[in-house]
Amino acid sequence: MIDKINSRFGGMNRRSFLATVAAGATVAALPRQLFAADKPTLVTSIRSLSNPYHAVWKTGAEAFASAIGLDHVTLVSEGNSEKGIADIKAMLAKTGGNMVLNSDPNDTPDARPIVEACAKAGAYVVTQWNKPKDLHPKDFNPNYVSHIEFDGVSSGKQIAEILFKSIGGSGGIIALGGQISNTAAIERKKGLEDALAANTNIKLLDFQVANWKSSEAYDLTGNLLTRFGDDVKGIWAANDDMGTGALEALRAENLAGQVPVVGVDGIKAAVDAVRKGEFACTVTSDPYWQGGMGLAIGLAALQKKFDPAKEPADHREFYGKAVLIAKENVEEYYKTNIDSHPTLDWNDLWGRVTGAIRA
Repeated sequence: MIDKINSRFGGMNRRSFLATVAAGATVAALPRQLFAADKPTLVTSIRSLSNPYHAVWKTGAEAFASAIGLDHVTLVSEGNSEKGIADIKAMLAKTGGNMVLNSDPNDTPDARPIVEACAKAGAYVVTQWNKPKDLHPKDFNPNYVSHIEFDGVSSGKQIAEILFKSIGGSGGIIALGGQISNTAAIERKKGLEDALAANTNIKLLDFQVANWKSSEAYDLTGNLLTRFGDDVKGIWAANDDMGTGALEALRAENLAGQVPVVGVDGIKAAVDAVRKGEFACTVTSDPYWQGGMGLAIGLAALQKKFDPAKEPADHREFYGKAVLIAKENVEEYYKTNIDSHPTLDWNDLWGRVTGAIRA
């Protein structure tokens, strides 16, 4: 039986085969009315809904879909690149390519097969955060519409500098990073390194990869607190989910509020921690905006409202606007972004462009 499966699927390994079957089963289970021939289907592909950041991303996507009356499907990779790519290919087959995809690829190399599959099927795709440097929307006109990032070097440096200031400009810190090959993780770590180079009285005690996960950050932070004890004066985390995991480890040692934490994403738990004085700051890219606007840009291209090939470089690969959330503005941010979602103009496709992505 295994030989027959291998023959049929061109030597695909068992893991890839099972991921593909699972993806096909997931898409096949969706109601057929989702795929009306005259209307495109809006599709979101993200890592996990257990991640608070991606949960808000999905909410933004659903808000946009509801506003324009189109069906929306969310695909989750659960950190499995093979599953993420297979799910998208299955959806392309199901819709006949009549779809708009807004994708945060699980890992940087995943963007290429996702884009190639969409272009081949005639679907329109916007990617965010992760793509290889040699993959460009202009090479897949008009289907690869745009790629969106937020300047990770700037964010990583900014939160580091605020952390350093909050501990008095000297002392030891520990740092928690995202996936090793993930673009945002690489850039934010570079920002931390730049800040350390300019602040020689700060000592990096250790840098550990916690893969964006709160649970891994909790365990790592507990071990590092045991190892370095009172030398740990602050904690830098490349995202808020890891930052909140670190905060819980501090809480277990009665250190919450005494050892400041910083992160990126602006999730509710981190904003709450800023309000309580447990986080020194966080930075948000506004996942609600990302979830809806990525679809809005792709749909506008599909509907011929603009020709991607004629757009300037800073509409094809661009940095979006990030917002610092600290003690000074946290209450206003909480009122307008946590207590309620902001009212967004989904027609303002380029309103948060801050510049073309550095080559």
